[in-house]
Amino acid sequence: MTGATREHPVTADPADLVRAAQRGDRMAASELLDLLTPYVGRLCGPIALQDGPDATQEALIVIFRGIGRLREPAALFGWVRVIAVREAVRVARLAARSVPDPLDEVPARDDPELAADVRDVLARLSPAHRAVLVLRDLEGLDEHAVSALLGVPEPTVRTRLFRARRNFRKAWGR
Repeated sequence: MTGATREHPVTADPADLVRAAQRGDRMAASELLDLLTPYVGRLCGPIALQDGPDATQEALIVIFRGIGRLREPAALFGWVRVIAVREAVRVARLAARSVPDPLDEVPARDDPELAADVRDVLARLSPAHRAVLVLRDLEGLDEHAVSALLGVPEPTVRTRLFRARRNFRKAWGR
């Protein structure tokens, strides 16, 4: 069997990998890292922007240091999501070394480098607004779930989401 052991094949259930990693199985921990890294990166990137790789690394460190405390292995992805978003917001706030450019200086909608434009507009939003946008509009979570993940009341989530979308549209509409 190449790349697998009798205890857990490469396509093992994530909950089984968690249990094995909690018992000290390094192969399971490695497989878990391979499974979680892209997911954590997709969450951290749009929130922490250029510091996304740092946020991803910080989140993975927190995840693997705390894996032994995860009581319900089946809840792995929800638990990981909470940690990844929290770390991405933390890293983005620490990295805010300069004031973002004013929103009215964003490139026009028909700019050929659309992805760069979107990233530029996102960079002008606060980490809290980016987090709400990512969780609500990319991850598809409802306001209650976003509220629980970010540790803020639901009305705060609605306000941040309204402001983030308004600012994004304003910048994008130029």
